[in-house]
Amino acid sequence: MDDDETIIRQALKEDLGSGDKTTDALIPVDLYGRARIYSKEPFIMAGIDIAKKTFQILDPAIEFRKFCEDGVHTDKGQCLAEVSGRVASLLKAERTALNFLQHLSGIATLTRRFVEAVKSYPVKILDTRKTTPGLRVLEKYAVRVGGGFNHRMGTYDGILIKDNHIAACGGIAEAVKRGKASAPHYMRVEVEVGSLEEVEEALESGADAILLDNMAPESIEAAVSLAEGKADLEASGGITLDTVETFAKTGIHGISIGALTHSVRAVDISMEIAI
Repeated sequence: MDDDETIIRQALKEDLGSGDKTTDALIPVDLYGRARIYSKEPFIMAGIDIAKKTFQILDPAIEFRKFCEDGVHTDKGQCLAEVSGRVASLLKAERTALNFLQHLSGIATLTRRFVEAVKSYPVKILDTRKTTPGLRVLEKYAVRVGGGFNHRMGTYDGILIKDNHIAACGGIAEAVKRGKASAPHYMRVEVEVGSLEEVEEALESGADAILLDNMAPESIEAAVSLAEGKADLEASGGITLDTVETFAKTGIHGISIGALTHSVRAVDISMEIAI
């Protein structure tokens, strides 16, 4: 079973439990109809195929016609998809399907805004591991739809030495040494620092990448000069749409933004039944 199917089945189980009491009480099982899914504000679409799969996992007989693809800009009032089949099935899948669509489109929309804000600079907008438990695969997909890049999917596919790792190892040099000794040949070792002194230590230790945590743009510019291309540099820490261009101007390679996933606003989407 694919990761997204597992997530969808769990979400449906969470919502329906032992059964939809309202729908089961009111709607005949042999009543057929259709529904249209509309945007109620402009946004970047993400998750339309997840919505389709949600309906069809609940009831394989449901027909789902999509009128737009992920990554496109949608206008207010635009019909995104038409769904037809048993009305009871449409109602039972509605909330779960729309939850996915609204949340993932919110992530893609915010990501696109950050990407557009720095489009004049050779910098990547990156996500973080600050994701909703259980939804990481989908949320990081939505970041890519919005034009961003995934940093790490989890702790298993990259070495990022953070402050607590450094404290447990006794210093940056020892932490980087241990990381490089155990890393596969294809895996880079990145270390988080908070000062120019720590940047120098990370460079001397042979770190492949350096995460500049909560450092001011002036300090980041100095770090870029210090690195001289010896390591990839990434900025993070409270960077907003109002400040992201200032950080991009420093010459940094990447800007990681936890807000893309951990505090994004869902977009407004609705579904209307027609018998």
